[in-house]
Amino acid sequence: MKTLSVVGLAVAVLAVPGAYAQAAEIKILSSNGVHSVMVEMVPAFERATGHKLSVDYYTANQAVAKVKAGEAADLVIITRPTIDSLLKLGKVVAGSDRNLGQSGVGVAIKAGLPKPDIGTPEALKQALLSAKSITFTKTGASGIHFLKVAERLGIAEQVNAKAKIPEGGAVGPLVARGEAEMAVQQIPELKAVKEIQYVGPLPKELQNYTLFAAGVMTGAGQPEAAKAFLAFITTPEAVKVFATKGLEQ
Repeated sequence: MKTLSVVGLAVAVLAVPGAYAQAAEIKILSSNGVHSVMVEMVPAFERATGHKLSVDYYTANQAVAKVKAGEAADLVIITRPTIDSLLKLGKVVAGSDRNLGQSGVGVAIKAGLPKPDIGTPEALKQALLSAKSITFTKTGASGIHFLKVAERLGIAEQVNAKAKIPEGGAVGPLVARGEAEMAVQQIPELKAVKEIQYVGPLPKELQNYTLFAAGVMTGAGQPEAAKAFLAFITTPEAVKVFATKGLEQ
């Protein structure tokens, strides 16, 4: 089934102020957590407006480090706490920030394996202990939270002993390639990898929701085009696409 973005998003651009200004190249620093949404948003916006978008994906903490180190960009899409930190530093234009959606942390496994029960804290504990290897990110919000979950369950030592922990990026592909048996990450990131099985969210008692937000960078080379894209990804049609990817309002 094609998502409604094919037609709906194109129509949504018509209502975006500034979308048809002179064609520009917009540089975006984006969290991995919204990658699956951006895959649809970017081409739809480019086709409808003539603008070109260059998107670099990082964990939110990595993106903030890039900004603090002086990397230039027009728009940043990261977590709400990290957007707030950049607002305080004057790196994001005050009043330009918008919330996009929130997602929880989930679990995925190698395709073909039976799905484990993770519906309760005890069931999740047993699933984690039974997994031959587990992957999660070191600097991503989901990875940081998962380590706290492992500690709360009393199995941090066992988890770390068999963990594959990249600095950032999507961990689903590691499971797809057979480099790990189980992945823990933001739900949209796991669902974006077709070669793996999404098992489900962490139990509600252990869940953590990450709110994603975006803002125009101070000193942006293409501020009007950046504002147009930000307006585009907050239209009602775009919100529906976010929801299909696991990012709820």
